Amino acid sequence: MSRGDLLIIAERAIELVPRVTLQALVGDYVHVEDGASEARATPNALLDEVQTFHVDSLAGRYFEDFAVNSRNCAEHSWGTDAFTAEFKRLLRRCISAVDSGQYEVARQAFELLFGLLRHIDEGHDDVIFFADEGGSWQLGAEWRSVFAAYFPCLAKTAAAADFASIVDQMIEDFARHDRPQYLRSAHAVANAAQRVALEPLERRAADLTGG
Repeated sequence: MSRGDLLIIAERAIELVPRVTLQALVGDYVHVEDGASEARATPNALLDEVQTFHVDSLAGRYFEDFAVNSRNCAEHSWGTDAFTAEFKRLLRRCISAVDSGQYEVARQAFELLFGLLRHIDEGHDDVIFFADEGGSWQLGAEWRSVFAAYFPCLAKTAAAADFASIVDQMIEDFARHDRPQYLRSAHAVANAAQRVALEPLERRAADLTGG
């Protein structure tokens, strides 16, 4: 397994470990906050965390390059692996926030993370380093689960026209090959006005696919 995959698995494992045993597991490597600290977390704790990650990423905290040759051109640097692991962890937290009904906070946090992906895809090389052809696709975001959470919180917080426009742009930017599928997902969570706004997009997708 790659170092990046192992980092993600380690983070998930730590999240599943009971608090009382976490200190024994990783206490000699990282500071572990107690339950009282968690209890003091504000409703905007997720947004604060994502904003910090966003600022750090644009400031180059995760950018780490290396001399590329024919043997290492498919590898990632430590910084790129760390960015990917943290990005996916924060995506999971956003999904959990939607599950708990924190729609506005979740939407803001999601969109900061999407903004980083767009920044990378615009060709900026100041966030993470790719030895070969780069792009947000290399981060391996699970768009099925991301959209399954993002579209409902968008439906709860956006006007009809904005809902359709944002759904259209999200699919175009990150999952255009599955446009009909994700339009159906958006339709399923939309209100009546939002479904009307989606209709031109759905007709166009049907025309393009012959459906």
